[in-house]
Amino acid sequence: MTRKRTARLRRTLLAGTTAVAVTAVTAGIVAAAQEPAKAAASPKLSLVAATTSVTLTSWKEEPGVYLDLGTYLVSEGRPLELKVTRKSYKDPVAVTQTVWEGGKAKAKKLPTGTVKDFSGLPGFSEITLTDKAGKKVLTRSEDFCPNNASGRVRPDAPSTSKYPESCPTNPFTLGSVWGIEKGWAANTYAGSYTEPAELPAGTYTARIGVAKKYRDLFGIADKAATVKVTVVERSEDDERSTGAARRSAQAGEHAGHAAGHHTPAAHSGHGPGHAPTIAEAAAPVTSGAGPSYNVGHGPLRAAPPALPWALKKKQKFAPSPQAGDTAGQTDGSRRAPALEPLSKRPAGKPSVPDVPKPDLRSLPAYGIGVSAGGKDNPGKDYLAFSANVWNAGPAQLVVDGFRSPGKAKMDAFQYFYDAKGKQVGYTPTGTMEWDPRPGHVHWHFTDFASYRLLKADKKEAVRSGKEAFCLANTDAVDYTVKNANWHPYNTDLSTACGEENSISVREVLDVGSGDTYTQDLPGQSFDITGVPNGTYYIQVLANPEKRLKETNLGNNSALRKVVLGGKPGKRTVTVPAHDLVNAN
Repeated sequence: MTRKRTARLRRTLLAGTTAVAVTAVTAGIVAAAQEPAKAAASPKLSLVAATTSVTLTSWKEEPGVYLDLGTYLVSEGRPLELKVTRKSYKDPVAVTQTVWEGGKAKAKKLPTGTVKDFSGLPGFSEITLTDKAGKKVLTRSEDFCPNNASGRVRPDAPSTSKYPESCPTNPFTLGSVWGIEKGWAANTYAGSYTEPAELPAGTYTARIGVAKKYRDLFGIADKAATVKVTVVERSEDDERSTGAARRSAQAGEHAGHAAGHHTPAAHSGHGPGHAPTIAEAAAPVTSGAGPSYNVGHGPLRAAPPALPWALKKKQKFAPSPQAGDTAGQTDGSRRAPALEPLSKRPAGKPSVPDVPKPDLRSLPAYGIGVSAGGKDNPGKDYLAFSANVWNAGPAQLVVDGFRSPGKAKMDAFQYFYDAKGKQVGYTPTGTMEWDPRPGHVHWHFTDFASYRLLKADKKEAVRSGKEAFCLANTDAVDYTVKNANWHPYNTDLSTACGEENSISVREVLDVGSGDTYTQDLPGQSFDITGVPNGTYYIQVLANPEKRLKETNLGNNSALRKVVLGGKPGKRTVTVPAHDLVNAN
């Protein structure tokens, strides 16, 4: 599958000033927050506005404004922690809240129907806009992901949040953890999940509140935030000419002062002089598991980022003392061990010790559709799909590749670790190969998974040519399993797959995360040109040659039923629901 580098999101979602904005809520709120928090069974939640006024841009080329109004949900006393799970795809999604009684964490089941999926709390915020005459021009509700962009509201709050950075969107997600660390605040803006508001240029007043059912559920005061909103209309052409004029003026003003001055990382992406520019198209599909928003992960919309990538690189998710976070393990609050690649081949005799191992599982295919071969493959019909293999743990999958000087391939080895994170064994597990094709340009670990189109009798009809992969933690599949790492490091190709001149590469699939590939190119998608209409199954098969050592080899296959129809050149596919998951 071709994975491309990603474009920036269509609009600036929760930019690098987020943490600063949160700390600037109001002097009264901050002062009150600095008082020692009293022990409580549940967190004290409140809605605050980081600013009294915002300016939103409506581009002539892309009318509409996105209502990032700078409102945050603050958690004090205790963290807000929600665990969202489903027992199987036949069961609805359920949610429990972690509360504390006598200093011990307990699970409090929330009412059935509180959530419908894993993308957040539906209809959490209620927004009303009125114009200068007091006329109501907009009323809407928006969903809220507690893992959204966050920042501290008081200086003695934990320096990092242990919770994940976004809510997963893969339709076959099994478990997620949502949370706001104590002394932190999460932006209530729904980001890419919301639609733009059609507002003419002008001044408005926004009233933002929390829906009554959530106020009652979490004990949030019925106190709405009010923000003055100014909508300005701009044109991309106007901004180009304005930017050129600014650059010309600045060249004269600042001649001789360029050396030693660098654009701050948080502002990278802004044009010279920080003139606002229309952003690039939104990145396609991702779970939001990491900062890169990898292209090619099925039909879902991009998730809003939790923190700017520039800040994430500095954070490195430093360990912080959290309950249950013992040496060599993780409850999601710290990086798991063994991420740094080794530079030398393993020494000593290979062995497979009796220690925890990964458990690779396949998700049913999704993002399924039919495409024609086009000018490069005229007369051909292809069945495209997205597929994910994830690690249910309790140990990471760690695979290192080592290249002998001058060799085209690397020898691959799987590594094993004890409960303290100490390497205690390794075993040969195939090879890695360099893929120079555009969109790839990285090292692939061979025989990680295979994809097959099976007939109604489950016998093979067509096999995808894609069986070599660069492993990356693209999707948060189940962060409630033991040792799930809520902050996986190698979430994109740049951190996982090496360079052409690499002498060694480490590829890691963390516990709780999966790697999605979209099979949409000839050789990867199924060639169904000569395949008769009828019922078939797309099989996603992890570890097909059983070279990788796992705790369980019996759950490596997943099937998704499809029905092919139509005529050559106009083939169709119908995708029945998979139990309660009705996503094609």
